[in-house]
Amino acid sequence: MNTISSDPIAPLAVGVDFGGTFVKIGVCRGAELLETMAPIPTADHPGPEALIHAMAECIADLRVRHPNIKAVGVGVPGLVDYDCGFVHVLTNVPGWKQIPLREILSSQTGLPVTVENDANAMTYAEWRYGAGRGLKNVIGLTLGTGVGGGMVLDGKMYRGSQFSAGEIGQMSIHYDGVSGHYGNLGALEKYIGNQQIAEHAQRRYAQARRHKEIEDCAPKDIAAAAQAGDDVARKIWGEVADWLGTALASIAWLLNPDAFVIGGGVAQAGALLFEPLEQRVKSMLSEVVSGSLKILPAKFNNEAGIIGNAALAGDSQAA
Repeated sequence: MNTISSDPIAPLAVGVDFGGTFVKIGVCRGAELLETMAPIPTADHPGPEALIHAMAECIADLRVRHPNIKAVGVGVPGLVDYDCGFVHVLTNVPGWKQIPLREILSSQTGLPVTVENDANAMTYAEWRYGAGRGLKNVIGLTLGTGVGGGMVLDGKMYRGSQFSAGEIGQMSIHYDGVSGHYGNLGALEKYIGNQQIAEHAQRRYAQARRHKEIEDCAPKDIAAAAQAGDDVARKIWGEVADWLGTALASIAWLLNPDAFVIGGGVAQAGALLFEPLEQRVKSMLSEVVSGSLKILPAKFNNEAGIIGNAALAGDSQAA
């Protein structure tokens, strides 16, 4: 359970972290996670209606023990209309297209509801209470199955004209590279997603004629090998840093942020990723841009979605 001290003026709010495997729900005051419910297996509730009802039941249960809950924030892995609380489509959850999630969940709970992209929620958590706290311009990234991103600019969440800004995983790092989901060549997440890193590592070990290592090439396995002194594994992390750094340098030239805050499973490689990444990024920037630029590991891990969505919901009521 999160042990960060409570923000005494923050209202109690529920955060819902909607994932392709589980839906995680908890109640927060600021960054203090007071209670979490048992995760809801997403696949056990086929279709939006059943899953939204299960979420509403969990929220009702939380309100028995926390009667002062003021709002609910839901983060989803897909494209949403933040102003309307409308889900256009979820990437890895069948049947979730054109769903008025805010309207339905609010009617079932009797509470105000916000609906946000999951990477935006993670970024908000880190800017509001985590590694980016106190900074004005923060770019957040989640590195896992894909690459998600969010942007706080001039102290405000930036979502873009169609609420789709921050899709860093779809940025091109090679004009003639691997095709992304939308036909965008060289899409970053086609190089540094979990599966893509594993496949790249398999190729590298095969080239080194070390075929026995090919079976264990998940990012955590490559990190463990690198920490044990494996030169091939260390080179792989250097290549991942080069790919990611190319995208971050372009973002830095465009937006001149105070910090990049990076979370997700791939970021758990720690210094193996962050040290070459910082070198790569700063080698591609003017000192004016890079002088005070920070590249930081996220403070919140699995709790980031719950905390970020609860904070968004709570702040929307306090505004």
